[in-house]
Amino acid sequence: MSRIGRMPIEIPQGVDVKLNAGNELTVKGPKGTLTRTLHADMNIAVEGNTITVTRPSEVKMHKSLHGLTRTLINNMIIGVTDGFSKTLEVNGVGYRVQKQGNKLVMTLGYSHPVEMEEIDGIKIDVPQPNQIIISGVDKQLVGEFAAKVREKRLPEPYKGKGIKYIDEVIIRKEGKTGKK
Repeated sequence: MSRIGRMPIEIPQGVDVKLNAGNELTVKGPKGTLTRTLHADMNIAVEGNTITVTRPSEVKMHKSLHGLTRTLINNMIIGVTDGFSKTLEVNGVGYRVQKQGNKLVMTLGYSHPVEMEEIDGIKIDVPQPNQIIISGVDKQLVGEFAAKVREKRLPEPYKGKGIKYIDEVIIRKEGKTGKK
């Protein structure tokens, strides 16, 4: 039995969960609404204030879908109650970030400023000129958008310049040395 998959999911107060035909799950909460169609083979049961996920057989695919399905549902509930966020840090001389309307404008050492539009479901905050906070209710969408921002200037290992996650550690390399 899957250790993660067999754990029941508690539905907090103020969250409404609806299971439609075809395993389409809709979760409404104080931060927003999320809808996701889960794999048709998984058995999802909403009983009172708990959700349980069971698998129909011991086939390898069903075993791997069991924990995944439970985690996806749990992330939906966490997203509509608390939300998710990723914090990025910009390192480098002259590198800075600002928000203009719904655009993120980044000066990253290129000959032009790099601009990114804020998309639906994502909120961008710039508390400092070298910090970006990306937040939203959908964990996958937040992670994808943060990765797109990060790839505009990946951190390099010699001087540590670029955009990195706040908890990411860049392993520094030693530069060339001259003849002795």
